[in-house]
Amino acid sequence: MSARAAGVRSTSVPRMVHGPRFQLGLVALVQILVLALWFSASAVAPALRADFTLSGTQSVWLTATVQVGFAIGAVGSALANLADRIRPNVLIALSAVLGAAATAALALAAHDAWTVLALRLLTGVCLAGVYPPGMKIVVSWLPNARGLALGLVVGALSVGSAAPQLINGLTTLPWRGVLLAAAVLAVVGAAVSLAFMRSGPAMRPTRVPDPRYVLRMFADRKQRLVNLGYFGHMWELYALWSWLPVYLAASGAVQGRAGVGVAAFVIAGGCGLVGCLVAGYWADRHGRAYVAMLAMLFSAVSGLLSVAVFDVPWLFLIVLAVWGATVIADSAQFSAALTEVADQEYVGTALTAQTAIGFLVSVVTIQALPVLADLVGWRLAVPLLSIGPLLGAAAMARLRTLVRA
Repeated sequence: MSARAAGVRSTSVPRMVHGPRFQLGLVALVQILVLALWFSASAVAPALRADFTLSGTQSVWLTATVQVGFAIGAVGSALANLADRIRPNVLIALSAVLGAAATAALALAAHDAWTVLALRLLTGVCLAGVYPPGMKIVVSWLPNARGLALGLVVGALSVGSAAPQLINGLTTLPWRGVLLAAAVLAVVGAAVSLAFMRSGPAMRPTRVPDPRYVLRMFADRKQRLVNLGYFGHMWELYALWSWLPVYLAASGAVQGRAGVGVAAFVIAGGCGLVGCLVAGYWADRHGRAYVAMLAMLFSAVSGLLSVAVFDVPWLFLIVLAVWGATVIADSAQFSAALTEVADQEYVGTALTAQTAIGFLVSVVTIQALPVLADLVGWRLAVPLLSIGPLLGAAAMARLRTLVRA
């Protein structure tokens, strides 16, 4: 296989672009730009609900269909080994353009609830071609600093996912304008990926696709524990992100469209980025299982503490800031740990399979949380997400024992 086919250095790209730090920055930038598609519809859910007369169940599926679509796309990609067979920067660019087209179509051509949900499903399928390949590029450039490097990528995911909340909160754009803004950002991300991003020298050559690797991954004890920890993390993460604006509004800690939008962005995006970078730095020095275990314990405690401070706005926001930092801080460490224990020729497949199952887990809590909130209120419903990180922390504790044995 030629270097060009493998996605390694190309003479058509300026030499400065070939540095690992520059490539890491490019991957982070592309993730921010493209992943604005993720919660673009959720950020304007009230307007969509009114214009398309969405039922309560259909409104919940605005985010859940993206998760299902991501899982479908990720499973299909894993079975075909797309992340290992197509140059990652090309796969990211194509996926970003298709996701942008689906989001623009929702803004300009959707005519009923089912069209809206179908386009959100397609958006999720496309995003499966953005996030895992981005992680693979980073690992190919920085194989010895995976924790911090992948921490930056996941932090970028946090910022990108929360960006529509900021756009909706700080502008007077109608809902179609918010969706089109997210689509434009994704197209810019696709252009950056195609023009400048390249795989690094540590990129492994591909092999003939072997879908059975997913089964082999779960047969291996270390990989299984890493994945179980990740699933506990995913039980909590996207349900919290999906319903954070509603949770904030229910508490009364912030007021109005601008207040909720800015607070949601700062908690999920800003605090999430800080948490990912801090966790990545410490994980490269003190071990991924240890740092992931601590992050999940802090996340679980933050969720439980939010019940006690729900009626005290400033304390509630502080607890949510800590929760926002720790709920995502462990995510990169699961990815980094899996890249270290998986068969190096199927890293892309392993990461894609891990995220696919994790996103299916997240659908359960995204769907269940508003139902539970109708029964007990948001104050008591959201903290129950802490069950996931508590179980995940137990898996990481076992992995630490196994690694040190």
